[in-house]
Amino acid sequence: MLSHTLERGVLVITVDQDPGIDGRATLTTYITNLVDAHQPAPVVIVLTDPAGGHAAVSAVLRAHQWCARLGVLMSVVTHSAPVRRLLEDNADTSGPRLVVHARADTAISTAFTAAA
Repeated sequence: MLSHTLERGVLVITVDQDPGIDGRATLTTYITNLVDAHQPAPVVIVLTDPAGGHAAVSAVLRAHQWCARLGVLMSVVTHSAPVRRLLEDNADTSGPRLVVHARADTAISTAFTAAA
């Protein structure tokens, strides 16, 4: 369902499939546990094309709320313009803005620079 690496001090979580509605809470828990273990490192979540479903998007939005509470910078990468719009339109605006990128290298570089 997901994998993770550390690149330039940035936690990069790759979600490679949509978990479906039944797996949404599990995916959210996996992501937030990784965030907790690596904080205060900034987080980039990469949604591959098969992971662009509503359940994965919902889990990412919940993770964004978690990161905002912890003061952890989080951004998302997806090639899908409709998924980018969905994330931007539904992100929590009470904390740090969710930044959504089309390219992973740009997201990682931006997160690294912002955290420095």
